[in-house]
Amino acid sequence: MGPKTIKVYETLRARLAAGEYAAGEKFPSERTLVEDLGIGRTALRQVLARLVAEGALEVRGRSSYRVPGAVSVERPTGLEPWRIHGERDLYDNRWVKLQLWDVQPPGMEPFEHHVVRLHHVAVTAVLDDQDRVLMMWRYRFVPQQFGWELPGGIVDEGEVAADTALREVVEETGWRPKSLEHVVTYQPMVGMVDSPHEIFVGHGAEKVGEPTDLEEAGHIEWVPLADVPGLMARGELMGSGTLVALLHILASRRGPGVTAGR
Repeated sequence: MGPKTIKVYETLRARLAAGEYAAGEKFPSERTLVEDLGIGRTALRQVLARLVAEGALEVRGRSSYRVPGAVSVERPTGLEPWRIHGERDLYDNRWVKLQLWDVQPPGMEPFEHHVVRLHHVAVTAVLDDQDRVLMMWRYRFVPQQFGWELPGGIVDEGEVAADTALREVVEETGWRPKSLEHVVTYQPMVGMVDSPHEIFVGHGAEKVGEPTDLEEAGHIEWVPLADVPGLMARGELMGSGTLVALLHILASRRGPGVTAGR
């Protein structure tokens, strides 16, 4: 980010830290922020995407943001982060980068630690009005097994993750969600791998054609949410993005057949 973009990021971060926006409150629209802060929409979206990735904001539909809800537990204070003295590349191509970092935990001697950098990813669970989720039955050659997955893929450079989520659903399934809601951004292997995963939930969908990404598509089916615990027990739900999205949906529901232990 450039100096202007960084300044806007710091301004919004300071406003959030000062409590100018209440927990659960809708954040000002992009149009309002563009006018208020004198920044272009593209640069503003970079700032908002960073705030979302840090957990300071939540996405609520396309270009709509909200301050995260209140929680009872407080963040611990007085702890120091690890210091990073340097990093160097060991291997780098379009899919994966392997680095060696010189790190130092508080009160300890520095040491070298491997870090793997992968792509930024968006994954989407699309629900219909019959409590079914749009999934793909696919073969993954690394674990050498078939399993159910949600559509998802790599966020292209300069692309907003919500746009990636929508694009991947259409490309891999031929269905287009009528709405998208961001629910969480997380790191699947936080100890060594950097690969931000953004999870979206879509509601309603219309058939707009056949899948265009034939390598990814496999068999496509609307799977009842009531089947998810059984599929999980059988080890047929593959990928952390699929599991995180489906567990979020189950945790937010109280209907028969979709709650834990039912």
